[in-house]
Amino acid sequence: MFDVHPPHGSIHGWRDFSIQLITITVGLLIALGLEGTVEWLHHRHLMHQAEAALLMEIKSNSSVMPDRHKALVEQQGFLIADIAILNKIIVHPETPVHDDMTIRFNIVGFENVSWTTAQTTGALAYMPYNLAREYSDIYSTQAEIEVQRRQTLRDMTISLGPFVSLKDGDPGPNSEEAKLIKRNIETLQGQLYLLDQLDQTMDGMYKKFLAAKRRESGK
Repeated sequence: MFDVHPPHGSIHGWRDFSIQLITITVGLLIALGLEGTVEWLHHRHLMHQAEAALLMEIKSNSSVMPDRHKALVEQQGFLIADIAILNKIIVHPETPVHDDMTIRFNIVGFENVSWTTAQTTGALAYMPYNLAREYSDIYSTQAEIEVQRRQTLRDMTISLGPFVSLKDGDPGPNSEEAKLIKRNIETLQGQLYLLDQLDQTMDGMYKKFLAAKRRESGK
């Protein structure tokens, strides 16, 4: 904010009036220019801060993709073994089964704090359109995968349901119960497969984005 003060002393004629008017106008233009420059520098600093934070966050998310794939493949292996056990129970429910069933799901969500912060502070509005769109594509894909991850977690919970209240020495599932558990586990298998496919798409987006950033920086 700036103040405009009237000239001191009296004005004698049009010449004095013109000089005063020009002086005030120039002062206003200088003040507006300085204010605009300060605001532009602030916006630019905010944008660069957001870019640096987003880049670090994307690198962090990208670094866990191999471990996510490994965990999903491992979990599929557990489920295949579980179905083999259930098939034994379905065919011979009276036969004791001494194998242990394993259902695990330890896939965590992606980091998105920097993205949320960039949206909240309005930093995205100061980025070039194409760059803001790249970030938007990456984080919208992450959000879609998060929906799938939550669905997979729900299916895992359903699959575990029959085992939650079992105690040592309790009889295992009968033939019909084993069929139901098998269907639930097969649904979970499908969810894990879809999640892995989405992860591969996400991994490709990360690699493409980070490679472009390395080319820009000359590294």
